[in-house]
Amino acid sequence: MRIRLTAGETVLYATLDDNVTARDFASLLPLTLRMNDLFKREKYGHLPRSLTAGGEPRFSYEIGDIAYWSPGPDIAVFYDHDGESIPAPGIVILGEIGSGADAFKKYDGTVDVTIEAVD
Repeated sequence: MRIRLTAGETVLYATLDDNVTARDFASLLPLTLRMNDLFKREKYGHLPRSLTAGGEPRFSYEIGDIAYWSPGPDIAVFYDHDGESIPAPGIVILGEIGSGADAFKKYDGTVDVTIEAVD
């Protein structure tokens, strides 16, 4: 499934992975989240409920990854890399922004992000 993320004048497209957790996330769309900055590497927002477990937990990320952090329950959009690993229980990758994730750098602090399915 393709999704669109809109933050201010920034519009980015991503593709969700084919796993149980990503499909459960897709069932919440459309969704607008107030996303905060963490470590100048990611924007994260609190989800209205926990997602179904099923994706493989990871302790690393790539720029453009959209990930689920179960303790939140939060999603994160990684826009930069600081070389640090993700603490336990890790993240589940929901999908990936094709290009332009670094556009989130210009939003210092909090930004509202709308996420919606496009197909």
